Amino acid sequence: MPTVDVWNLKHEKVGTLDLAEEVFGQISRHDLVSDVARSQMARIRKGCASTKTRAVVSGTGAKPFRQKRTGRARQGTKRAPHHRGGGTAWGPHPRLYKPRLNKKVRRLALKSFLSDQARDEKLFVVKDFELEEIKTKYLAEVIDSFGLRKCLLVDRKDNDKLKLSTRNLPHSVFRSVDGLNLLDLLRFDALLISEASVKQLEGELSS
Repeated sequence: MPTVDVWNLKHEKVGTLDLAEEVFGQISRHDLVSDVARSQMARIRKGCASTKTRAVVSGTGAKPFRQKRTGRARQGTKRAPHHRGGGTAWGPHPRLYKPRLNKKVRRLALKSFLSDQARDEKLFVVKDFELEEIKTKYLAEVIDSFGLRKCLLVDRKDNDKLKLSTRNLPHSVFRSVDGLNLLDLLRFDALLISEASVKQLEGELSS
């Protein structure tokens, strides 16, 4: 069973925490992590590129010239793709990029990456994130005390003091434990998470 130290905001050790083997003791699955990350990046693509086909491009519908006895190839409309100003053939149109991955694969990829962070000592558990006031400078000092620069802070979504204190940090971001996803974890070097959030993750990912 993996075990991590529990710290307070002054980077003082206040205990240890046994992590659930089912969540933080998984083997590395870089293939699944890659698939899920690509899927998430594809889902946030706008997909708004659009071209006009011959059916919607502006132009006359009249026949350019008569069918026979001109010595030229027959033409039906100037809106055809091979005419200047005509429509585009096989051009892009608005679409959704949503490669489907089932829930089991997404969960396994997330558990695999969390397990890698625990093994690589990039998972730091804080007793709680109870700040006395909204203070970006103080929170930056807390992050520096852990020897971190680019980290993801995770706690419950109603911790407004932590959320607002993180807002102006250039290299760190707050995410609620309810919305934690693999793409956010990949963007940062380390994870700074509250003990209560760890317990919530274990409950959600073990089911």
